[in-house]
Amino acid sequence: MPELSTRFNFQEVEKKWTRTWLENNIFHAEAQDGKDPYSIVIPPPNVTGILHMGHALNNTLQDIIIRYKRMQGHQTCWMPGTDHAGIATQNVVEKSLAKEGKSRHDLGREELLKRLWDWKQKYGDTIINQLKGLGASCDWPRTRFTMDDGYSQAVKEVFVRLYEKGLIYRGQYIINWCPRCQTALSDEEAEHQEHQGALYHIRYPLKDDKDTFVVVATTRPETMLGDTAVAVNPDDARYKDLIGKTLILPIIEREIPVIADAFVDPEFGTGAVKVTPAHDPNDFAMGQRHNLEFVNIMHPNGVLNENAGDYAGYDRFEAREAIIENLEELKLLDKVDQHSHAVGHCYRCHTVVEPYLSQQWFVKMKPLAGPAIKAVKEGRVKFIPEWWTKVYLNWMENIRDWCISRQIWWGHRIPVWYCRDCPQEDNLIVAKEPPKKCPRCQGTNLTQDEDVLDTWFSSWLWPFATFGWPQNNPDLNFFYPTNSLFTASEIIFFWVARMIMAGLEFMGDIPFTDVYIHGTVRDTQGRKMSKSLGNAIDPLEIIDTYGADALRFSLIINSGQDLYISKEKFEIGRNFANKIWNAARLVMMNTSLDTATLTQGIEELDLNALDLADQWILSKLYSCLAGVEQAIGNYRFSEAENLIYDFFWGHYCDWYLEIIKNRFAQKETQQVAFGVLATSIKMIHPFMPFVTEEIWQHLNLDAACVSVQPWPKGAPTKINKDLEAQMQILLDIVTHIRNVKTEWNIKPNQEIDCYFTARAKDKKQLIEDNAGMLQDLLKIKALKVQDDLKALPNSASGIVDLIKFFVPLGDVIDIAREKERMQTQMTQFTKAQEGLAKRLSNKSFLAKAPQDVVAKEKERLDTLKVKIQEITKTIKNLN
Repeated sequence: MPELSTRFNFQEVEKKWTRTWLENNIFHAEAQDGKDPYSIVIPPPNVTGILHMGHALNNTLQDIIIRYKRMQGHQTCWMPGTDHAGIATQNVVEKSLAKEGKSRHDLGREELLKRLWDWKQKYGDTIINQLKGLGASCDWPRTRFTMDDGYSQAVKEVFVRLYEKGLIYRGQYIINWCPRCQTALSDEEAEHQEHQGALYHIRYPLKDDKDTFVVVATTRPETMLGDTAVAVNPDDARYKDLIGKTLILPIIEREIPVIADAFVDPEFGTGAVKVTPAHDPNDFAMGQRHNLEFVNIMHPNGVLNENAGDYAGYDRFEAREAIIENLEELKLLDKVDQHSHAVGHCYRCHTVVEPYLSQQWFVKMKPLAGPAIKAVKEGRVKFIPEWWTKVYLNWMENIRDWCISRQIWWGHRIPVWYCRDCPQEDNLIVAKEPPKKCPRCQGTNLTQDEDVLDTWFSSWLWPFATFGWPQNNPDLNFFYPTNSLFTASEIIFFWVARMIMAGLEFMGDIPFTDVYIHGTVRDTQGRKMSKSLGNAIDPLEIIDTYGADALRFSLIINSGQDLYISKEKFEIGRNFANKIWNAARLVMMNTSLDTATLTQGIEELDLNALDLADQWILSKLYSCLAGVEQAIGNYRFSEAENLIYDFFWGHYCDWYLEIIKNRFAQKETQQVAFGVLATSIKMIHPFMPFVTEEIWQHLNLDAACVSVQPWPKGAPTKINKDLEAQMQILLDIVTHIRNVKTEWNIKPNQEIDCYFTARAKDKKQLIEDNAGMLQDLLKIKALKVQDDLKALPNSASGIVDLIKFFVPLGDVIDIAREKERMQTQMTQFTKAQEGLAKRLSNKSFLAKAPQDVVAKEKERLDTLKVKIQEITKTIKNLN
């Protein structure tokens, strides 16, 4: 049997197995009749991206489930790919252009697109390669990109179908506009952040009486230049006589009416609100209801236009300050109150978004949302944890139409052409391919819509477009619908909900059955990891320092609703990988049996030929295996890892391998030790693929990778809880007596005598039957089991499960000297305890000292109390 090296060289092992897996294409799956499919689609990372902790967590979870299902015999397909990420990718390329002193308009559309494709070819696969290094067992030859030719056909097909069904329309509406990116954003892309601003109270003079004012309250005084009315609630008695009157708009001097609208909240501000139909979604609706004029005062870049009068050319926020100053000079600023309110920001560049009147393309969402709501309510799609169901349903039941057009150049261009020879109201052509002529006038003077589609309009098709839809093919029929989706909570609305709607609309079936929403990666202070906070940990740095297995294992074992991570926490994964390696090396060095004997299968071993420790470790193994299967089945991955960690490190390494070290020559011992190791390697593999793959090859069992080995078979008949309880009594006895040795400064290898007594016959029998094991573990020279032994002079004693033990100390230590040492410790601890207690009762100290100092002092006091109790108990037991 080839010997493992003395240390686990994770850098060398990871590179070797990443290369081997890819070269042999072992993760590829084909549609195959008679096979049980299991498929998942990767949330496609942006081509601008590099691996961050969120990616590492998300993809590790996916890899665990796909490796587990592959080993269970499923025909598994994990579909990989990347998203073109329209706004983000174009921003990256435009920033590089800016360094050349150029803008996209200097280059023109075709040249910019060429640069974008060049950038994608050079950097677009960066994160894919990093995921391969993480150990992700995707079906890599299937890798898709949302702007592949075939995928682009699917996008155009969907647009045309929805348009023909009346679910896509074009119209002038208030949309979220990013002045920096100069594009529309969907409601979900305008992230709202709490902002400490001001509420400005402005006087609007009455036309017929310049000394009478209506005071309006606004957070955005710069938009007043586009006001076309002031609105009040029709039931507000304060303003009944003013409804229908005319006001003079300050600064612009435009005449505007006072209108009555039930939308106005009489309790907000003064109860009178300015109406700016071209710059506010609620005002837009009022403008439509009251046939008001729509005055746009702003260029797309956030600079005020000619409709802003003297403020044309001002940036929107500069204009705000100047207008407030002007209003003060005109004595039209009544007052300014501090006001906290939510302000939308672009999800990409974080610029404050502007509600902006624009002609855009929209999808009617209500008809699509209905079936998707029903699918979740009926349980056909399940959210895990279950509480996300309520979040999903709440958003879906209040869904608004989706603005899908973007004023950028990188993306799927909207498949709409306009005939310049036809009347404007009837010049629109929607087609999957460029039309050669206008179907109405037969003219050829056609131009395509300049806009591209929202990135999410392509990614909502991901579960079926990746498998070749709209073409009917074996892959699509076999792997769709997929099984599980792993994602973060922030894209439930962006992506998850829309995929459910698209799957039901275009495939007639749900896209997946389970949606697992994993936690957020946070630092130890509970803050979300981000570059802006400077608290992000680079997973690539962790892989370089500790290894990919360590990163994976540490992330998952610390996961829950959220993850609180520091660099030090990755040591647990590194230490566990080393423990697995060293245990395997120990077993392999002590195994002399031929491979045929070793591989006959531990599940087939005759229990009657095994002693208690062998039976116990088999019972623990199969209990662990059953628990891991149940935990993975319920998406409780942290629980599965904890079960594995406790079993392999705690039971197999710390106890079993120590128990058998003096009887490794026995056939049954080698079979059990080797069989448990081999089974454990398979069980650990989905979580830590690299170290387990390397060890598997050295076990010389099968040339095939462990990645494609069958999952271990359960053996319920080997699970014996009564036997586990008996063994636990013995292990507790060993632990207690080792503690006695520690308390009395007896060296671990120093031999002792030990007496046991118990009233119950089965307890005495347990000690007698396993005397040899106890003697080996505790270095017991003479072990005696006696009836009704109440005490032994000069002995340390203890009780474990009604079994009492005595360790005579007279021959192994100087009792008087040890008592003196303990009494000295007692005096020192007591004195320190009194000092701390006095300090913590001092009101002046408690008032002045920092809270963390007070907390540490209290912790010290609690520790001293425990130590004093332990010493007191030790001396009492001896007496």
